[in-house]
Amino acid sequence: MPTTRRTLVAAAAAAPTLLAARPAMSRPDTARPDLALIVVDVQVGFIPGGNLPVPKGDEVVPLINRLAARYRNVLLTQDWHPADHLSFASQHPGRKPFETVQMPYGTQVLWPDHCVMGTRDADFAPGLDIPHAQLVIRKGYRREVDSYSAFLEADRATKTGLDGYLASRGIREVHLCGLATDFCVAWSALDARRFGLACAVIEDACRAIDLDGSLARAWAEMERAGVARLTSSAVL
Repeated sequence: MPTTRRTLVAAAAAAPTLLAARPAMSRPDTARPDLALIVVDVQVGFIPGGNLPVPKGDEVVPLINRLAARYRNVLLTQDWHPADHLSFASQHPGRKPFETVQMPYGTQVLWPDHCVMGTRDADFAPGLDIPHAQLVIRKGYRREVDSYSAFLEADRATKTGLDGYLASRGIREVHLCGLATDFCVAWSALDARRFGLACAVIEDACRAIDLDGSLARAWAEMERAGVARLTSSAVL
């Protein structure tokens, strides 16, 4: 999830804006070897009962299972923080969750401790069943920098390695689903375009935080970057 709930989706989108917008996609051939589904952060920590829940985040699990079964290539991302991660309010005496501090890479929102590596909060959500998933990208494991995108950490320079993996596999298009539409999914979609990939977000297989219009702003940025919108009915 991103460093600020209000401004950083737009900041992350700045790089891809030079890419031409893409028309809406027709029904995709999900068996194509150059297409992958990326399931973003569908974890205990981001569903009701977790430490940083996205409203109704658990509702996407059955639908994502059905979608994933249609795709030849499926990848998962997993928020994976050390217990002393510097995005946690607990690491800043006197500060509370959702306050902000300045980090070397910019403004950082302070989160409740969440998705600590090796804890239940970091586990994939109960019921998520994608046995043919080929890769899990763990992000946020560097103490000093947060990480929301599947491709780049919050300093906008450190790569997760996903771009190289996709290139080596010959994957040229990605579809995204998961949590949350307006933050981690949006950052990942924008960075997919930044790395030259065709990209679509499966809208009803995501859930959003939607803080003060953040969902509308995220969709505007994604559309400007050439990210297509799909619904699950176009795949199933």
